[in-house]
Amino acid sequence: MSRVAAVLTHFSTRLTKVQQVNHTPFNYCRLVFYRKMSATLAPYGTWKSPISSKLVSESSVSFQEVHVDIKPSNKDTVYWSELRFDEGGRYVVCSHKKGDNSYVSWTPKDFNARTRVHEYGGGSFIVNDGTVYFSNYKDQCLYSQEASDAAPKRLTVDATSWRYADGQFFAKMGKIYCVREDHVGVETGQTKEAVNTIVAVDVASGDQNVLSSGADFYSSPRVSPDGKKIAWVQWYHPNMPWDITELWVADLEDSGAAIKEGTAKMIAGGGDELISVMHPSWTPDNELLYISDKTEWWNLYHLTSTGEHVNVLPKDHEIGSPHWVFGNLPYVVDPSGSGNIAITFQKLMNLKTKEYSPIDTGFQSHSNLSFTCSGDIYCIAGSSTKFSCIIHVDTKAKQTTVLRESKSLSLDAGYFSFAKDISWKTTEGDVAHGYLYLPKNKDFSGTEGTLPPLLVKVHGGPTAQASNVLNLKIQYFTSRGFAVLDVNYRGSTGYGRSYRHKLRQMWGVYDIEDCCSGAQYLAESGQVDGNRLCIDGGSAGGYTTLACLVFKNVFKAGASHYGVADLSALAEDTHKFESRYLDSIIAPYEGEGKKVYTERSPITYVEKLNCPTAFFQGDEDKIVLPNQAEMMYNAVKAKGLPTMYILFEGEQHGFRKAENIQTALDGEFYFFGKVFGFEPADKHCELPISNL
Repeated sequence: MSRVAAVLTHFSTRLTKVQQVNHTPFNYCRLVFYRKMSATLAPYGTWKSPISSKLVSESSVSFQEVHVDIKPSNKDTVYWSELRFDEGGRYVVCSHKKGDNSYVSWTPKDFNARTRVHEYGGGSFIVNDGTVYFSNYKDQCLYSQEASDAAPKRLTVDATSWRYADGQFFAKMGKIYCVREDHVGVETGQTKEAVNTIVAVDVASGDQNVLSSGADFYSSPRVSPDGKKIAWVQWYHPNMPWDITELWVADLEDSGAAIKEGTAKMIAGGGDELISVMHPSWTPDNELLYISDKTEWWNLYHLTSTGEHVNVLPKDHEIGSPHWVFGNLPYVVDPSGSGNIAITFQKLMNLKTKEYSPIDTGFQSHSNLSFTCSGDIYCIAGSSTKFSCIIHVDTKAKQTTVLRESKSLSLDAGYFSFAKDISWKTTEGDVAHGYLYLPKNKDFSGTEGTLPPLLVKVHGGPTAQASNVLNLKIQYFTSRGFAVLDVNYRGSTGYGRSYRHKLRQMWGVYDIEDCCSGAQYLAESGQVDGNRLCIDGGSAGGYTTLACLVFKNVFKAGASHYGVADLSALAEDTHKFESRYLDSIIAPYEGEGKKVYTERSPITYVEKLNCPTAFFQGDEDKIVLPNQAEMMYNAVKAKGLPTMYILFEGEQHGFRKAENIQTALDGEFYFFGKVFGFEPADKHCELPISNL
């Protein structure tokens, strides 16, 4: 069934009803527009909203990866994985066949298709000839599953010290080429860090051969269509994958189980200049493509048969995104040999003719692209007015069909606030960016002469980016009378290499200044109440939240979700992937550099924190250990300030269980209500607050 997105508008002096519907083969989201009726005057924060925390979590999934089968016999089927909050945060592989009216779930209840390589994972499953190969979270072994109703079969030995990610199945060799992370030495105490390699796994025997080792990190092993070469990306401490990486190519032995001696060579990246390369891919003609920011922006490059590196589509626009997780290919090549390449920002380019044309999908954001041999594109898409979806794009008919949406609900659009791009002046003569959401609820208006409270949201990373894709967690606040500013401070991605690298040595400075100046700009321009400014963030965003509360006097309250309080503790005890991350954004953790960590740690100057703060933490977090939240909570409590500490059992870095997502969201709003003196309309969440 094709996707129909219609807006029916009847201009009349009588009741006007406008309805926009995304018809899909299965569940759908509907935003219905009604004429604005008279609204009830009520204090900001007390508005009753249908967007509950239960609606946020239990009615939704989070899409992770999209793959198609290059086998012509299975060309009409797309596969994706989704994080299901109402199943305890389980990752499930699903599929949909063109023409069907439903999708199929593959992953059995006692399995979880999630890898822990780099702790953040990604690249957890692949497909070949109708068989799904995936990494299982509990034992981190690779499994094969021949049908949606078939029991998975274990391929690799039962060694939980080995983890696998970012694989490619190569049928001619009968092997999976992937990244392997070995934790044996770490578990026995013989080594401090896990060992990363590229391996070839024989799917018939389970035998494994190491193809490349010695670098600290690897990603994207990709074999050329003729099976003669393999490409991969590698990098070393203290670099992160968006700093300095290397693209390597080598010849494979005929068996595919080893690299021919002396053939491995670096062909892009490396050196001392801050240039990253990522996401190599082969054309059907065995020529290499990759992404690099050598000309300021992450653009697509083509290594021609003559050895020339050509920027395929020079644009002041990021094609890529920071490599926090594996997979998420931002471009994809038509395997049929047409020369077409689909690129995330709605471009279809032909590598042979150098011509390109726009693709209007009706969405603004696209990720995890896949291209079938019949010319169909599948990906994850979203926009400021549409929730994240799995979509199918027929490039010949130029039609887009929504296959599955992350939210299954029907709500009046009068409850939704849509993102507005804003920029403001910050320190050093720079400009910061973000998305502003004003309070919106068709049933209520703020009382006369008052302004709404402002919640400043700080994204994680810190090398990451706030997105304007419709987000119910933000709508939860705006529909209750809050304004929200989602900040892309200096150091965020999406604005070019120079903006991204402004945070080098400046984490704990520029991010703080940009969040504070953004809040002050909105208060001074009369858009929000300057006496009711609050801030929240998770992970690195939690650090910026705490740092803003300690080092500045702008915000009146804050909430840290698994945030960093002690930078020294983070440097001394975290996982391998981020163990040297702070070298570049703070300082090397040695000598005089240690003083910088102490000076920028909120826990060091907790006596300066003079406003209420809430803490939400997972007890199994290996990235930011729970003791950091505990230390900060105890310090705030000892000062006699209102504070809250909620520890979630069985949660890691980020909350995946529906009940915990609900508690964190309701708990934060309840906390702000008590601090700012308003009574939330939803009274079902009353958590213990110390010193109140």
